[in-house]
Amino acid sequence: MTATVDKDGCIGCALCESICPEVFRMDDDGKAEAYAEVTDENKDAAFEAEQSCPVSVIAIVED
Repeated sequence: MTATVDKDGCIGCALCESICPEVFRMDDDGKAEAYAEVTDENKDAAFEAEQSCPVSVIAIVED
């Protein structure tokens, strides 16, 4: 599975990174980015990050 972040809408709250640092991190501009694939081991946390995003800019899709 692949996670994406719409950086245009990201407010830089870092909630996704705090929930699932295995997939999300903050870039140099203070916006979230998905830097790793969603795996079986981290998919629950990745989906929680997607659902918790206050501006709904995270999407997780099956490859």
